[in-house]
Amino acid sequence: METSRPQPERCRADRRKVFDTEVGLFIQTEQTPNPSTLKFLPGRVVMEKGTMDFANVEAAVPSPLAKRLFAVEGVERVFFGSDFVTVTKAADRDWQVLKPSILGGIMEHYTSGDPVVADAAEAGAAADDDEVVAQIKELLDTRVRPAVAQDGGDIVFQDFRDGVVYLHMQGSCSGCPSSTATLKMGIENLLKHYVPEVLEVQAAQ
Repeated sequence: METSRPQPERCRADRRKVFDTEVGLFIQTEQTPNPSTLKFLPGRVVMEKGTMDFANVEAAVPSPLAKRLFAVEGVERVFFGSDFVTVTKAADRDWQVLKPSILGGIMEHYTSGDPVVADAAEAGAAADDDEVVAQIKELLDTRVRPAVAQDGGDIVFQDFRDGVVYLHMQGSCSGCPSSTATLKMGIENLLKHYVPEVLEVQAAQ
């Protein structure tokens, strides 16, 4: 008798779904190109505007959700996108151990009614930019960031000096083995093509 064989999974198709009937919360998890980072999709809006990156527990003070996640031993970094939360773990930790606690923290947050981020800490409007910087940001916002968000990360403009664009890698992009190649082969070529003033792209330190 022939038995059915499990189908191979795509890179980001490894989704685990958890449903809490009381909260009505349906959480999916997705792998990212960074093995130390997982993307959690609660099926709710996370950030109404912009993104936020919490590099450590001290930075998480304005966010009740980030503080809950940092309370899980082994969580090293937390990132919020429009509809997802990206969590980075310590290298010596196992996702099979961490994941239930992280899912529990997300469910607990949405049950509590607390805001994701305190109002005063939400990302403010950027100051007026010159024409070149405005063009760089527009290309990043329309061509780069939507694709990167699919992998649970973000790439944020930090500075433009002497022909060099400095970008801040967040979420799954932070520490990802392929992030340097993404900067050089993808983003640098894109920006140099559309903005002649750009000579190079570097990751902000």
